Amino acid sequence: MEWFGGLNPIVQALVATCFTWFMTALGAAVVFLFKNFNKKMMDGMLGFAAGVMIAASYWSLLAPSIEMAEEMNMVPWVPAAIGFVLGGAFLWSIDKILPHLHLGFPMEEAEGIKTGWRRTILLVLSITLHNIPEGLAVGVAFGALGANLSSVSLAGAIALAFGIGIQNFPEGAAVSVPLHREGLSKAKSFYYGQLSGVVEPIAGVIGAASVLLIRPMLPYALAFAAGAMIFVVVEELIPESQIGKNTDIATVGVIIGFTIMMTLDVALG
Repeated sequence: MEWFGGLNPIVQALVATCFTWFMTALGAAVVFLFKNFNKKMMDGMLGFAAGVMIAASYWSLLAPSIEMAEEMNMVPWVPAAIGFVLGGAFLWSIDKILPHLHLGFPMEEAEGIKTGWRRTILLVLSITLHNIPEGLAVGVAFGALGANLSSVSLAGAIALAFGIGIQNFPEGAAVSVPLHREGLSKAKSFYYGQLSGVVEPIAGVIGAASVLLIRPMLPYALAFAAGAMIFVVVEELIPESQIGKNTDIATVGVIIGFTIMMTLDVALG
């Protein structure tokens, strides 16, 4: 912990998001053990990921945004409200432009600009899309450490990275296993599964560098990441977890994920 705390916040963000990427790859490696994945378990894991992201959006991002705005003599709710809406609008815009296909949906329901891309690519892009706000969230959390404000802490940023990493495991499996079921080799399925997490270190470094360069945008950036994550939860994770009609299992997954992330953040942050 001591050596990590002595690193530049941008390097810390890179290391943390490389960990979240690794967890995605670890989840994708499940394809080497199973060809099929129990649908109830998959829905529960998607619900778990949603619960983690909901809890992280408040305790790791929105609450610090409000506290930070107070420390910086801003109207507390303004940066949180503006940033949250802009984060959701940003993901909504990308959702309308980037071609992608949600898990479990037929090709004719692919979203974004119409292309002739294969189903495999569209599925990977769907997961990649919601990894962007996760990487941004971790990056902004570590970048905020450079402002030396009492509303943020290294332990809190690490808790966020750890929570995002935990929920990336089922996400990796949620990509690789269905791809293998559709005919891809285990190696290719694993490759595409881990590839969906590559965007996190990129988004993490961008997020950390941005808030370090423009300190007044910190409260807005934290809320922006929260808005983007909530958009993903409502638009993608929850609908996908419910499509198999395993609603109780998916809901229990949300509760467990929320509780674990809340506990991590409050206990460590």
